[in-house]
Amino acid sequence: MSHSASALRQDIQRSGYYPEIVAEALDTVLGGEDPRSFVVQHEATFDRDELRRHITVLVLTATRLIVCHVDEHAPEGTATNLASASTEAVRLERVDSVVVTRVVADPAAHRPGGPTAEVVLTIGWGAVSRIDLEPAGCQDPACEADHGYTGTSTNDDLSVRASEAADGAEVVARVLEFAAALSAALAETASGTRH
Repeated sequence: MSHSASALRQDIQRSGYYPEIVAEALDTVLGGEDPRSFVVQHEATFDRDELRRHITVLVLTATRLIVCHVDEHAPEGTATNLASASTEAVRLERVDSVVVTRVVADPAAHRPGGPTAEVVLTIGWGAVSRIDLEPAGCQDPACEADHGYTGTSTNDDLSVRASEAADGAEVVARVLEFAAALSAALAETASGTRH
């Protein structure tokens, strides 16, 4: 096992969220490729009265972006929980957008490499598009004509949010490192210099 594969396995174990299921799902989709970079993000959300946990793992290999998501749910009428593990492997050539949104506290005092309070990484490859429509209009307030609709279409395949307060500075830094590694890999792919 390579150093990066071993570090990935350790992060999955450290998350404590069904590590054997997560590791098995990743082993199936990695196909023997070594991770170049990765992010393991364990999240807790509230669904009415229930605490719901899930984990998202992003892995960058030499040729693909791997997305693994494991979620827990309880079927109605049963006391036993189920875990669903989904994986997707996306060829790097298919990734068409990487959006990194940083939130920095006290921006006037910020220096390169300084702390980032929150980061949102959004990656698009065209599998999921969101269309926001609204009625179109004109400037005439008395106009009753139907002007159709106007709107925007946005690739929104995956978003990962990490904050220093909820996840810790290490996870925020890991998401930023992953975003930089993915962007570099996409630049290599676009220029045809991938190794």
